[in-house]
Amino acid sequence: MKEVDIDDTPTPRGELSLQTVAMPKENNAKGDIFGGWLVSKMDLAAMILASRIAKGRCVTVAINGMAFYTPVQVGSVVSCYTDVLEVGRSSMRINVEVWITHADNFEQVKVTEGEFVFVSLDEKGRTRPVKA
Repeated sequence: MKEVDIDDTPTPRGELSLQTVAMPKENNAKGDIFGGWLVSKMDLAAMILASRIAKGRCVTVAINGMAFYTPVQVGSVVSCYTDVLEVGRSSMRINVEVWITHADNFEQVKVTEGEFVFVSLDEKGRTRPVKA
């Protein structure tokens, strides 16, 4: 029987859309980064991809199925990876994974993921078809 070499180390799914450093002003009394700050970075990353797909203005209409796996500490490099799940007539579902790189040991760890739903809008704020 032929032996198969399988690397089971998890890696980010999608493309790197946003990267930043977790700074002290974003932390709570215990030194962990606020979840809301992290969600805002995820929303920005998803918006970058959605706007590129729609070739125009997009807004977030829902965040589905988000879970936090581990805290983020000050000094960590925060990387948001985005992956298109579905493109509808005027909407897009985008998965966002957040991975951090610890400042002390450079280990990469998955922190959270969530599904963001965007709708493409025209200049008057009405939904419009996603341009192909």
